[in-house]
Amino acid sequence: MIKRFIIAFVLLVLIGGAIVGFNLFREKAISDFFATMKAPAATISTTVVKPLDWTPGIEAIGTVAAARGVDLTVETTGIVKDVLFAANEHVEEGQSLVRLDDAVQQADLAAAKTQAALDRQALDRALALQERGVGTEATLDAARAASSASASQVAKLQAVLDQKLLKAPFSGTIGIPRVEEGQYVAPGNAVATLQDIDTMRADFTVPEQRFSELKIGQPVHFGLAAGDLPYEGKVVGIDPKIDPVSRLVSVRAEITNPDGRLSPGQFVQVRVELPEEQNVLALPQTALTTSLYGDFIFVVKPAQPKQDAKPADAAAAPAAAEGEAKPAADAAKPATDAAKPVEGAKPELVLAQVFVTPGRRNAGLVEITKGIAAGDEVVTAGQNRLFNGMSVNVDNTIDPTKPANPQAAAQ
Repeated sequence: MIKRFIIAFVLLVLIGGAIVGFNLFREKAISDFFATMKAPAATISTTVVKPLDWTPGIEAIGTVAAARGVDLTVETTGIVKDVLFAANEHVEEGQSLVRLDDAVQQADLAAAKTQAALDRQALDRALALQERGVGTEATLDAARAASSASASQVAKLQAVLDQKLLKAPFSGTIGIPRVEEGQYVAPGNAVATLQDIDTMRADFTVPEQRFSELKIGQPVHFGLAAGDLPYEGKVVGIDPKIDPVSRLVSVRAEITNPDGRLSPGQFVQVRVELPEEQNVLALPQTALTTSLYGDFIFVVKPAQPKQDAKPADAAAAPAAAEGEAKPAADAAKPATDAAKPVEGAKPELVLAQVFVTPGRRNAGLVEITKGIAAGDEVVTAGQNRLFNGMSVNVDNTIDPTKPANPQAAAQ
């Protein structure tokens, strides 16, 4: 009975030890496998750094206004008789827009013209009598004064009558009528807004550090969104005084508005073009990564070949018999040959993290003033999953700096 118990206990210990040993061996094998396992190479897109021509600029946000724009008002009081325009109609200079009730002024003008004609006839008779020698100088002077006074009265009443008719001071697009027929209006009451939107102007501000770079006549580009600046213009005015509070200088530029998309009061993106610079190192903005430690990029470089076994490691190995050393050396020879790179195969590529100093930005590019050199191959996308020393494969069939769907980008 005791003998059977001892045998069972021994078998139980052996089985338990085998299970524990197998688990320890498995964990050790798994840890060794993951410790020596090489991470798979990531596929990336790259670009080669080349010196290029750089057009610097001054970026700002401006407000659009019409080159000529006014809110029209009447000059005198009265009742609106006729509204002679429609909303968003293009009107020409001198075109009648609003007529006030002018019946009284028309009657006064007719009476003044009749009196002026009578006084002119009296002057003609006085001149005829003077020529025949039967008229006096006093009579002629009185007739001449009366005729002049009557003509002045006609001009005065005509001016009063003209005030009852509102005309366009220049050609442009008129807005929504703000008066109705039969409405009583007084000077200062806005009738409509008139804007010449063929030529626009934009007012914007520039930091005082860029004041010395501004010049009259500089080309300027405008747009409704960043990166899309289809409208062209030029600088026509620079305020000589810098605002002591905001430290900004006011600038005005003219804009051509051929398609009429720009409207007075609208915000626009502004870029003042500066003289072109050459041999500037720049990268797509997607290549630059900003972190708490600074701005960096990933540069693709060939992997360094592995070093041969160190002599210290060879000396630490247990000495083998002379008869066994020769076969071991012979066995090591094919391994050495196998370690050599295959002729014609592409070299392994790895990443190197390089901290750089960025500068100006323009059209999706960022200037790099320090940290790179011409000829460096730089990663342009996917930096969030990369790390220093990682193996990579380069695939430049897709440009990540351009939209994948051109139709969607155009919309």
